[in-house]
Amino acid sequence: MTTSITADGFSASQPAFLSKERIIARPGFNRWLVPPAALAIHLCIGMAYGFSVFWLPLSKALGITAPVACAPDMSFIAQVFSSQCDWPISMLGWIYTLFFIFLGCSAAIWGGWLEHAGPRKAGVVSALCWCGGLLISALGVYTHQIWLMWIGSGVIGGIGLGLGYISPVSTLIKWFPDKRGMATGMAIMGFGGGAMVGAPLAAALMGHFASPTSVGVWQSFLVMAAIYFVFMIGGALSYRVPPTGWKPEGWTAPVKKNSSAMITHRHVHVNVAWKTPQFRLVWLVLCLNVSAGIGILGMASPLLQEVFAGKLLGNDLAFAQLDASQLASIAAIAAGFTGLLSLFNIGGRFFWASFSDYLGRKNTYFVFFALGFALYGLIPNLGHLGSVALFVAAFCIILSMYGGGFATVPAYLADLFGTQMVGAIHGRLLTAWAAAGVLGPVLVNYLREYQLSIGVERAAAYDITLYILAGLLVLGFLCNLLVRPVADKYFMTDAELAAEQALGHDKGADSSTVLEWKAAAGSKPLAVAAWLVVGIPLAWGVWVTLQKTAVLFH
Repeated sequence: MTTSITADGFSASQPAFLSKERIIARPGFNRWLVPPAALAIHLCIGMAYGFSVFWLPLSKALGITAPVACAPDMSFIAQVFSSQCDWPISMLGWIYTLFFIFLGCSAAIWGGWLEHAGPRKAGVVSALCWCGGLLISALGVYTHQIWLMWIGSGVIGGIGLGLGYISPVSTLIKWFPDKRGMATGMAIMGFGGGAMVGAPLAAALMGHFASPTSVGVWQSFLVMAAIYFVFMIGGALSYRVPPTGWKPEGWTAPVKKNSSAMITHRHVHVNVAWKTPQFRLVWLVLCLNVSAGIGILGMASPLLQEVFAGKLLGNDLAFAQLDASQLASIAAIAAGFTGLLSLFNIGGRFFWASFSDYLGRKNTYFVFFALGFALYGLIPNLGHLGSVALFVAAFCIILSMYGGGFATVPAYLADLFGTQMVGAIHGRLLTAWAAAGVLGPVLVNYLREYQLSIGVERAAAYDITLYILAGLLVLGFLCNLLVRPVADKYFMTDAELAAEQALGHDKGADSSTVLEWKAAAGSKPLAVAAWLVVGIPLAWGVWVTLQKTAVLFH
């Protein structure tokens, strides 16, 4: 530790290990080391998408081979605290709901703290919450108390999700002012890919630990908590922030030619941003785009099976006419369909976010809404025509835009509100995700049930739903059309910005100083190693998913 003597004679020590001042990068730092750090965290917390892999084993945690049913007259509260009967999947599903409720809430509540504390501290807290939640869940499974799982993974883990999700956003945008979309797309791609890595890992661990007396879930939670903790702490400690005034060598910020230009060089405070019409419009843009995709993602497997039924096997049998072996065969094909959608969800996060650097964020969302509207309107006809290939292709494009919407919105916010507090503003915007997580699945699931209850054939039970989702995208298109540059009255003054930078410990250089540097030559091997650490697990997850997807084409 280095020390210096201040004017009053006291010793001034080096900044605290987790502080933002401690991680201000020095000349020669390679900015390509930051995306792998973000990916290390996002690949771990992204397992929230894959938690359903635990539902079936947990539903027979006591019975092992078959669930031990609760007494018919047992109340819900009694089931919560009972250790004598197994949990229905509907109770386990509350963990998934809690994940995204607390993701949105924690990101909104603590986004401002993150901007001041820095990404390293936020990443460490995220690791403690996410991995600690898994440990509490392991205890819940071991003692057969589902409320411990709700608190552990759902509440505490959900808080870790929110902090981990937004921890790299502001930092990446500041490191890549020339490639804002691509930078956030790389990190948020990891969140989408977390389930591709975590779900097969969890399945392998449960298979290893399963015995005549255990389904192997609590042991798997312990191992995964340890693995994730190593990766997440490694990612958090690898974060660096650029000094104030830094820019890539040779890059010049685009000049704002007129008042209608969408990219600002000024900054809006998080406490002011949410009061602007732009924030409300972008909130609706994200909510409507996500609602259209998330409902379909959750029902992808039954949708394909019920729309095509025997056509997936080369015959014209309706779903109700299929025997057990045929149902098993089309279920395997539908699983491949779900895997393929996951790949496009992940790929779309990187592709569309990177594409937005050239097309512009607002124009990219116009593509999402216009193309999505056309595809949702066309899909029912493709189903009735029996065109499986075109049906699958249409949904792949839709899911790529679903992922692209998540990855593009941080850069959209930075364009509108500036980079100083974009992480905190993004955190508040994620409440749109929580709302979409209710709206989308409710529309798809309940409208399907209603259609079936009034006698609509299974093959046509999704038609009205798809047309309604197309209507949501029209609303999203109109909201995006109304987005305009933020009015001058909302931006921070120079004095307010200086005060905010002081709170955020942005002291690497005077705000009027422009710094630029090349990455040190010796940093390239380290950058390659960092990318391999996160790239190899992600590539393994993609390979496993491709193997499952192959059955769709046989």
